[in-house]
Amino acid sequence: QSQLVESWGGLVQSGGSLRLSCAASARTLSKDRMGWFRQAPGKEREFVAAFTWGGVSAAYADSVKGRFTISRDNAKNTVYLQMNSLKPEDTAVYYCAARGAIGDYDRGASYLYWGQGTQVTVSS
Repeated sequence: QSQLVESWGGLVQSGGSLRLSCAASARTLSKDRMGWFRQAPGKEREFVAAFTWGGVSAAYADSVKGRFTISRDNAKNTVYLQMNSLKPEDTAVYYCAARGAIGDYDRGASYLYWGQGTQVTVSS
């Protein structure tokens, strides 16, 4: 049973916005160690955004910096990815993930739990 469930992907025009949600079902998943990755067709999975250690700040891939924002609602056990000024090259399956106690926040290998992914398609 997945402990992470993404939602609210979809089809949007270039320049539009979407907000992805990731609901965490287990109390053991620290929302301070959550991140988002994406994988486009024919490409490797890549880092998008994550809370850095301690959860007091966030880090972003250069390709999304200034356009995407990661946030969380502790009361709802939910992490969000607000995506603005979307571009066709943002088209991918987006995954939220929860990492363990060690490892780099921008490496997929650091993450122990993954959601099933949600498709984001940006039309030109």
